[in-house]
Amino acid sequence: MSNRKQVIRARNIQKKYSGQSALSGFDLEVYQGQIMGLIGPNGAGKSTFLQAVLGLVETTGELEVLGLSPKRDRHELLKRASSITDVAVMPRWMTVGQVLKYVEGVHPRFDMNKARKILSNTNIQKDSRVRTLSRGMVVQLHLSLVMAIDAELLVLDEPTLGLDLAYRKEFYSQLIEDYFDGNKTIIISTHQVEEIEGVLSDVVFLNKGKAIMKESIDSLNTRYLELRPKAEFLEKAKSLKPIYTRTELSRPVYLYEDTEIQKLETFGEVHPPAIADLFLAIMNKTNQSEEGS
Repeated sequence: MSNRKQVIRARNIQKKYSGQSALSGFDLEVYQGQIMGLIGPNGAGKSTFLQAVLGLVETTGELEVLGLSPKRDRHELLKRASSITDVAVMPRWMTVGQVLKYVEGVHPRFDMNKARKILSNTNIQKDSRVRTLSRGMVVQLHLSLVMAIDAELLVLDEPTLGLDLAYRKEFYSQLIEDYFDGNKTIIISTHQVEEIEGVLSDVVFLNKGKAIMKESIDSLNTRYLELRPKAEFLEKAKSLKPIYTRTELSRPVYLYEDTEIQKLETFGEVHPPAIADLFLAIMNKTNQSEEGS
């Protein structure tokens, strides 16, 4: 990544709420062009870190975003970074057209024509008031506004929470088609991991305020493999020492790390694991390590 511009640099980030650690020595580097997924259970520190990136919470440690301090340079940072959270707040009394005009007036990088073009592909009418829109439509409106801003960094914190499947799929489809161009950077936190793994370039697994794994999707797909062994090969598959076993349709599925695919293919069906399944395996391995230490 040395030839890519560094977008986020976090070193030893710490944050406590009421004596409880939300972030505990969290480190991360994000580079231009990455679509980075933050994966972790509730309370792992995902939202706290994204809020720190946007200058919404103060943390200790070193944090630099687009070469700026989120705390000292927040006004400048928000010209170059945009965000969508699970709570899209807009003045309910405004019409959609008034919202567009307002954003055009306050944000120097907003492109009105692009916003109108994106909205033309939805059922949202310019003269509709925000209070009459469904939750899904409010998220679509928010996305249209954000995608019409020429931002270098987009921060998404549970952006599709509470939306039905059709809206969620449309959201990520629009995001990739109308916003991401290979030079912009996106960092996403979501519980719907299976819906974003197809768009991610990199992932970070968080637990208890720390990063327990940081890797590119390409690297993970090479390093980890899942095997659904045929019944007659169960014992031979076990002898290769899987790092994790789960059950699917009453059959064991073994996860291996740094094992040659040729060795596994003789025993059954082999493919890279889903991100959600890999996360559970790494969490299990981390917890076992902590209990044994």
